[in-house]
Amino acid sequence: MARRRLDINAAALALGISSDAVRKRAERGTLDSERDERGHVWVWLDTDETDDQPRSEPPGVDLLSEKERRIEDLRDRVAYLERQVEEERDARRRADTLLARMMDRVPELEAPESRETGAHGPSVAEEGRGGPGPAREESERGVQRPWWRRMFGG
Repeated sequence: MARRRLDINAAALALGISSDAVRKRAERGTLDSERDERGHVWVWLDTDETDDQPRSEPPGVDLLSEKERRIEDLRDRVAYLERQVEEERDARRRADTLLARMMDRVPELEAPESRETGAHGPSVAEEGRGGPGPAREESERGVQRPWWRRMFGG
């Protein structure tokens, strides 16, 4: 059998595999190889192991196209997630704005202390209920209910 001495790249083309695969096979000893005085690695291949016709595509082109497809898919996912994050930021910004507006209105919603329990007896709201109400009882105990309980009851 005739043998040919090829460098790593030529052997990769002849075998239809990547140059890294040829290097690893040479390191493991599954391919006959030798290193010259400059450190260049040569691979010995039998003529029946190599293709007589050169390949039109370098080895690994299918792998590259698969990698490119995966990279494109990942880029699409990243773009989608970035849009989602931006939408969530906008929603949170709107919610923060609404909350700030509501907090500005809290003093308007809370009834003044003098309206509920005045110094001159029960307020107009308490008289309509027929006697001292819960607000009067709480003021006697020294506890004041929150404004939302006074407004909505409870």
